[in-house]
Amino acid sequence: MASVNAVYRGVKDLVNKDQNGFISPAVFNSFAQVAQLRIFNRLFSDIKDAKRVSKAGFNPGRDKSRFKQIEEDLSYFARTDVLTKDATTGTFLKSGLNAANPDLSRLISITTNGSVLLGDSTRTIVDMCYDEDKIERILLSDLSKPNESAPVALISQNIEVFPDSIQRIRVRYYRYPSGLTTAGAASNSLPTYEVTVAGGVEVFNSASSIDFELPDHYLDELILEIAEMAGINMRDASVTNAAQSQQVENKQSRTF
Repeated sequence: MASVNAVYRGVKDLVNKDQNGFISPAVFNSFAQVAQLRIFNRLFSDIKDAKRVSKAGFNPGRDKSRFKQIEEDLSYFARTDVLTKDATTGTFLKSGLNAANPDLSRLISITTNGSVLLGDSTRTIVDMCYDEDKIERILLSDLSKPNESAPVALISQNIEVFPDSIQRIRVRYYRYPSGLTTAGAASNSLPTYEVTVAGGVEVFNSASSIDFELPDHYLDELILEIAEMAGINMRDASVTNAAQSQQVENKQSRTF
């Protein structure tokens, strides 16, 4: 995954290219966590662009396919959890997903919990609906009224599943990225660049620092994203414009 030390050094070199300023570890850390989230969220719009390019016949295919690469990157953040209906609200609480550290970003799919019987799964796909008006029409329709063989979920603040007899569901979703220790172990902490002072000099502290959870090939994007925010923070238009221009150029090169 992308090294926080490498990203920090890249940002520092870019920001101080013309002796314009210095980015402290504390400022870097506040930007690093936002930058990772921005890039992660952008993957969902990038995958739509990749699909469009693929349909237009410009997809190089196989391992060089941008669509495949984004799907592969996002798959790392996919997880599955089982929810039990909350007795008080009668709904399935989104906060129950990874309850110890709620991390829901976007839902992928929902099924009834079910089981595996003689090699066959008894789980049933739950159709997801985000429209309050549409769900009312579904519930009132004699033809499309949900049943245990064809359940429907209304996705809002929480998850309401029809029919009410369904008590447990299995949810696949994308979680928010967090961080990894520099030794590669999973961590609930966000990317952080830590230093210790030795002989009056700040030295990178690998033991307490947290790497990014985005793959190595997003290192340049992380550097540019943080540099853009740093330029705005320092009111240095040259840094901001340089970072923004490079981001546009990189996006165009990925798209075509």
